[in-house]
Amino acid sequence: MRHLLDTQTLDRETALRILDVAEDMSDTQSREVKKLPTLRGKTVVNLFFEDSTRTRISFEAAAKRLSADVINFTAKGSSVSKGESLKDTAQTLQAMGADAVIIRHPASGAPRTLATSGWISAGIVNAGDGTHEHPTQALLDAFTIRKRRFGLDSRGRDLAGIKVVIVGDVLHSRVARSNVWLLATLGAKITLVSAPTLLPQNVSHWPVRVLYDLDEALAEGPDAVMMLRIQLERMNAAYFPSEREYSRRWGLDAVRAASLPSDSIVMHPGPMNRGLEISSAAADSPRSTVLEQVTNGVSVRMAVLYLLLAGERNDERGEDK
Repeated sequence: MRHLLDTQTLDRETALRILDVAEDMSDTQSREVKKLPTLRGKTVVNLFFEDSTRTRISFEAAAKRLSADVINFTAKGSSVSKGESLKDTAQTLQAMGADAVIIRHPASGAPRTLATSGWISAGIVNAGDGTHEHPTQALLDAFTIRKRRFGLDSRGRDLAGIKVVIVGDVLHSRVARSNVWLLATLGAKITLVSAPTLLPQNVSHWPVRVLYDLDEALAEGPDAVMMLRIQLERMNAAYFPSEREYSRRWGLDAVRAASLPSDSIVMHPGPMNRGLEISSAAADSPRSTVLEQVTNGVSVRMAVLYLLLAGERNDERGEDK
């Protein structure tokens, strides 16, 4: 695996390989000593042009548990805030000997630019680019669904036939896009539920079914319900009448959560707008996987860094998987 830039071009075999290695990594995290020597001597750079807490800390924890050296680079207070270009930043990291760069950037396509520009030889991992994709979030979500469904018998399994409902602000959500492509590749049946104003124009080309009524979708007994954060910071217009109206029509409250089959799970990538897209009762219920997703994120990101840096980067086929 040379880079991880998206899930749209991630094939089933590679996706399952990442999930299976993540299972191995997860097993190591239950030990008293969680650290592995696998990436000793490697340098991983967290290059974040957007604010992040969960993703940056998760990648940092993953790299450190594999014994890599970690450099955290944030745009605020750096030369980027003085006008330094992505090219100059990349060449600086190249001179420092970075082996992997985890990049979050407000511009869709920035990770691919970094990976294909020739400015840097490091492996590139997309940690979220604009409204494009967030591949490791989709991988940890798939890992969480698989683990809840199959338990210890997860390795090698895909998600064929699993019914997943993704609800909310799909228009602004890179998490939704990455999940749609990955879950479809793994065989899941995906339903998007949202206000018409919060759906992308090209959604008809996605491997999904679209509904506008949340209760209709929940009545079909999905295996997983993924609630998306309403990204108010990306909205410069009125996409729905009011927050109260949105919550009434598309929010997962205690009543709706209770209507789900007993083995259905409730997911959220975080951070949550409690009382808007999800109630505290639903977020904190036993069927909620919100904290499991955080835990699983470290294992999945350990797997990605391992596959990127522990010898397999010598594969010179040039595949941007």
